[in-house]
Amino acid sequence: MSQMPTVAQLERQYSIVYQLTYFALQPIHLVCMDSRTRYLYIIAGNDEELEFQITPDGEVF
Repeated sequence: MSQMPTVAQLERQYSIVYQLTYFALQPIHLVCMDSRTRYLYIIAGNDEELEFQITPDGEVF
């Protein structure tokens, strides 16, 4: 069963994706949730060089 992101994850995801696409003009390649860790992952950038992990409480790595 797939898990839904937390509100904190969704808020942080929106902020990151907005900054990447609107200001940095970088493409988003992947947004997915790891069901084991419940981390939300974002892979972006022209060469997929930008990676973000968002914890359930909204902290970004």
